[in-house]
Amino acid sequence: MDLLNTLVDKGLRRESPTREEALAVLATSDDDLLDVVAAAGKVRRHWFGRRVKLNYLVNLKSGLCPEDCSYCSQRLGSKAEILKYTWLKPDQASQAAAAGVAGGAKRVCLVASGRGPTDRDVDRVSDTIKAIKEQNEAVEVCACLGLLSDGQAERLREAGADAYNHNLNTSEATYGDITTTHTYADRVDTVNKAHAAGLSACSGLIAGMGESDEDLVDVVFSLRELDPDSVPVNFLIPMEGTPLAKEWHLTPQRCLRILAMTRFVCPDVEVRIAGGREVHLRTMQPLALHLANSIFLGDYLTSEGQAGRADLEMIADAGFEVEGAGEVTLPEHRVAGRGGCGSHGEGGGCGSPGESGGCGSSHEGGSVCGSVPAEGGRGSAAPAGPAVAGEPRTDLVAVRRRGAGTDLAPNA
Repeated sequence: MDLLNTLVDKGLRRESPTREEALAVLATSDDDLLDVVAAAGKVRRHWFGRRVKLNYLVNLKSGLCPEDCSYCSQRLGSKAEILKYTWLKPDQASQAAAAGVAGGAKRVCLVASGRGPTDRDVDRVSDTIKAIKEQNEAVEVCACLGLLSDGQAERLREAGADAYNHNLNTSEATYGDITTTHTYADRVDTVNKAHAAGLSACSGLIAGMGESDEDLVDVVFSLRELDPDSVPVNFLIPMEGTPLAKEWHLTPQRCLRILAMTRFVCPDVEVRIAGGREVHLRTMQPLALHLANSIFLGDYLTSEGQAGRADLEMIADAGFEVEGAGEVTLPEHRVAGRGGCGSHGEGGGCGSPGESGGCGSSHEGGSVCGSVPAEGGRGSAAPAGPAVAGEPRTDLVAVRRRGAGTDLAPNA
């Protein structure tokens, strides 16, 4: 296909595709799917080889959030029967993080529900970061605490944080349909604060919330403009007790097309398969490794993921290898210039000089620090016609009952 050849050439040059080209990827047929995966895989391997970075989530504070994000099981008014607990102590969080590191995780993501941290909360998290670094000096720590106030990103960096996650989740045009207690602009402001403080920005999206193809392209191009180093792609997990619990329209094929489009728009950034991969990609998860160079290991914030051992076997069986602690994730030009997808530095970024681009962030089922299983999803209709929805797979959605906040061993 001429389209795919063009997109590969642009990806190898870090040049942005056009919106029309990005939309065309989402509109490709299932007959062309393997060609799309192969083309995006060339771009992925050019910048990241066959390495897969492992990340591990620690839910520092679960539930009881005052925000009303429709996808989230921790939202205001949620009836989801999730674990609810207040702040873990630094030693508890450090112990939970150690399980992920022992399983091969290179980055630990510290997530807390809520609108944003108080200064006292920043002190708590700073103590936790120091405790984790004392045990594992080389581990990367990413904080995901909600909207940041002035000076908080700098304090987290001083405490040893390497990155900050805050997802855009969906397009600016549809954001108000998903959340009313804060704005899209609030999220953009927090990502910019992380950038300004010298933290590696992590920001992504949640697919499957009723958005159109145009919305998906909008949010990925907005992420490119924000220039994060990592872009988590969440697939909504419809959880009982949330407004989107009955939405089941994502298919494995559509998920792969979304990942491929993200890779073409952001060729040299860490694209992470986050929440919902087990539910929506299912047996096609190994194919997604040809598109994304990063995954979450084990469980998510409020839902259970694939067993950590199964993740490692899947990576090996697909012919990939776990990225080691001593390896640098990002391409040299991004590390040298601290540039992102569409870089701030000369010659960096996933877009050509002078072009805007960007990548964003979300965690559980499309909400937090780039990796929480999404909750619910209306999968958008492609221009060529509506995506064929699979049957609801409620059997694949399990509320987390182990790990952080419990007396049971974590899944790592």
